[in-house]
Amino acid sequence: MIAIGNLALYLALATSLYAVAASLHGALARRREFVASGEHAAYATWGLICISSIVMLHALLTNDFSIKYVAAYTSTTLPARFRVTALWGGMEGSLLFWALILTTFTSLALFQNRHRNRELMPYVTATAATVAAFFVSLLVFMTPPFALLSFPPAEGTDLNPLLQNYWMQIHPPALYLGYVSWTIPFGFAIGALATGRLDDLWIRTSRRWCLMAWFFLGLGNLLGARWAYEVLGWGGYWAWDPVENAAFMPWLTGTAYLHSVMIQERKDMLKVWNMTLIILTFALTIFGTFLTRSGVISSVHSFTQSGLGPYFLTFLAFALIVSFGLMALRLRELRPRHQLDSLLSRESAFLFNNLLLVGIAFATLWGTIFPVLSEWVRGVKITVGPPFFNRVNAPLAVALLLLMGVGPVIAWRRATFRNLVDNFLGPAALGLAAGGVGFACGMRSLSAILVVSFSAFVLYTVAAEFHSGARARVAMVGDSYGAALLGLIRKNQRRYGGYVIHVGVVFMFLGVTMSSVYRVEELHTVKKGERFTIGRYTLEYQDSANEEDPHMAQLIATLAVYEDGEQITTLRPEKRFYKRPEQPATEVDMRSTMRDDLYVVLGSLDNQGVATFQTYVNPLVWWLWFGGVVLVLGTGIAAFPSRTATLRERARETSAIQRQRA
Repeated sequence: MIAIGNLALYLALATSLYAVAASLHGALARRREFVASGEHAAYATWGLICISSIVMLHALLTNDFSIKYVAAYTSTTLPARFRVTALWGGMEGSLLFWALILTTFTSLALFQNRHRNRELMPYVTATAATVAAFFVSLLVFMTPPFALLSFPPAEGTDLNPLLQNYWMQIHPPALYLGYVSWTIPFGFAIGALATGRLDDLWIRTSRRWCLMAWFFLGLGNLLGARWAYEVLGWGGYWAWDPVENAAFMPWLTGTAYLHSVMIQERKDMLKVWNMTLIILTFALTIFGTFLTRSGVISSVHSFTQSGLGPYFLTFLAFALIVSFGLMALRLRELRPRHQLDSLLSRESAFLFNNLLLVGIAFATLWGTIFPVLSEWVRGVKITVGPPFFNRVNAPLAVALLLLMGVGPVIAWRRATFRNLVDNFLGPAALGLAAGGVGFACGMRSLSAILVVSFSAFVLYTVAAEFHSGARARVAMVGDSYGAALLGLIRKNQRRYGGYVIHVGVVFMFLGVTMSSVYRVEELHTVKKGERFTIGRYTLEYQDSANEEDPHMAQLIATLAVYEDGEQITTLRPEKRFYKRPEQPATEVDMRSTMRDDLYVVLGSLDNQGVATFQTYVNPLVWWLWFGGVVLVLGTGIAAFPSRTATLRERARETSAIQRQRA
């Protein structure tokens, strides 16, 4: 089995390199047989990586400790679900998993376009195969996943206790899906540059891939935040950790791209900007992989020290040189046919939206790499902490929230005074009223008041868009209001799915702001039977218990929670001690409601029964997670249009191809 896994990797490297060569030769020499051969090689690469991945999963599930990777990340007592998680728990396995996703997506893109976009597809194949060849070459030469031990141990070291959590079963796969998906739109962009097909055909063809990549990258960040919230025991969910930032930056530039391509499709503007954004987004996914696996930064999320950093940087430089070199050759053809008519227009709102998103991404990038740069230049690592990121990015984020309400309702080309009054008087009045209510209720934080006001502004504009569209449909078609609303969404799922996404983002803004500004944190040391109070809650420490199994030992404290004199729940925070690799971990417990989270961490417990509890009350944090659910709903609406919309889109593609040939 091990020999089969290794052989599959070597063959995968050969087939991926052949896919690059055959596809490029076929495109340049106009030899269809070579183009087809390159695509078949890409399919073969996927099959070979599948074989290698199956061999690794079998080794993990059967505890084959003769393999160094299996011995380092599993044990006989590790539950089977976490043995699967071990596939992405270490360097070698995560790179293999990355290659599996990449080759799978490449095969899906090739199958999806087997009869379409034939001029672009050789370059898409070559681009994706180049990326695959890079990752597979790391597996073959630098980090072989099937390396053997001279003397296999009787027991494995076990998976890091921080990773033995159900969120880690879904957070890394979601994040990897987001990272890897951007390779496909990047490949279409390279194809457009190489062939000179610089209309919006490549954008429409790769739209769902972009939306999927954006969605999974955002979902991966959100699931990672939930993991940090439940596992790390510090009462928060985002610490501007370098690896968190690495996944956040391509999501920001990807968001900017998804907004700005609307201007290119509608007004034939921002071609250079859109091409730059897609290149930067792909580059940031590679940069994020470099940060995670190079060992140049310290992070709870990163892998151990390795020698892969120079290889990732070399590949990143190669990708940037090739892509921007092609863009420079096509710069004349990328010039826009139209110019911005007015600063008071929807085009301007989208442009300002892009500038803010890229500004946040740049500030995050600078704060992330500054410690590394300072160490390289001066020999001293200067730490950049959350205060820097909050101080720089918070005002930009609040301005971005405001633009979420402005963009959808302001007029295209040039907004008149009448248009501004008609569209913004209502939402502005509601926003001011919401801020006033917040102030009357005791809010004194300017950022919190602004977020409440702007959130009300955005929700009003979104509701007004749905309402006005439904009323128009009622008048035209004669449907009931509910049927008209559903018909409106089905007719333009991309637009109204985007509005639903905006609503989810507003909820997330509210959750982040309120839980950050008004969080209450207290430390209490009590004996059994004693009570303490935090916020509106009273907690009574009732008992403690020890539990043990072959995998770990648990120390569990029991607290009764009271509100207004009545018991409302019981919390059981834990201290866990994993027997391999002999490492303690914290298991928090919480009561979560729409109003706030009561979050309790067991700090310590001595022999006399005296316990220390770190407790938090996090207002409105529930809305952060609920906003993520709404975001999933909106993405589903936008990404999976009805059959009628799909046929209409294909008709536009056919028309664009005919115009190009003419």
